[in-house]
Formats: sequence, structure tokens, C-alpha cells
Amino acid sequence: MFRSPRPRGLPHIPAAILATAVFTACSSVSTVRVQPENVAAGPGLRPIAAIQVNATTGYILFIPIPGKVDLDRVVNRMLIVAAKTMGADKVANLQFDVTPDSGIWTLRKFVGWRSARASGVAVQVEAAPVDPAADEGPEPPPPPSAGGGGEAPLDEGR
Repeated sequence: MFRSPRPRGLPHIPAAILATAVFTACSSVSTVRVQPENVAAGPGLRPIAAIQVNATTGYILFIPIPGKVDLDRVVNRMLIVAAKTMGADKVANLQFDVTPDSGIWTLRKFVGWRSARASGVAVQVEAAPVDPAADEGPEPPPPPSAGGGGEAPLDEGR
């Protein structure tokens, strides 16, 4: 009688489940440097790069492979870290999306996946120009009076 050579003590894992576990969980960071004169980011902001991050995890029988996917990971630990590494001060035009993990979406954890995505423009904050008339207030200065004598007093009795 022929027996398959399998080490003792290891459970038998079907090849399809093993392949799914290996290929379903991943994350990526994609960046591209941009020319500041070709990308609008807002006043006082100089764009330096566009960044997109993705994270996906597979589920088999409600067990995540290899771990959790959430907005904290893709925004704070991936997107912002990539922007700071590239020399950015902030991330402008932030957009994000995540597959819900409650309600009817829980059934997707039986055999399925969950994904999260975030993107934005890495920017450097430029120094604001100094306004020499900032102490004068928003009102224009009064016009100088002609004749040099000032205004005539009002005659209230007539």
C-alpha cells in the first residue's frame, strides 16, 4: 500500500487554500513625482508627488489572511509615511475608501476579501508672503482733506 510522504504532526492543507492564502493578502504604495507648475494643490502649497496606497486581505472561514485592513493602516501608516519620506509637510486632496466589515458585508468574510485604498497629493507648505500693511487693518486709510483746515463744524441750531 502506497502512502503519501507527509511529515507527521502537520495538518493536511489543500493546495487551493494554501494558494489562496499566499496570493490574496497584499499591500502596495505607488508614487509619482509631479511638476509643481502642472498640479494645483491650493494657495501656499507646493505639490511634490501623487501617492496611492492599497491594502487587501483575503478571508477563509472568517479568518483574515494575513491580518487586518483598515483606514488607519492605509492613511496613517502607509500614505502619510510615504509622503513624509518624500519630503512633504502635508497631504492635500485626501481620498479614501474601505470595504465595510459589518452588516451584510460580514458574509464576505466566509470566502472573500476586504480592501482599503487611500490617495492624495504630497505637498510642501510654502512661506506666506509678509504683508507690510498688516497692522493698518482691512480698512483703507482716509483720504487727505483738501484746503488743509479740516472739516467745518456742523451747525445744529439752524
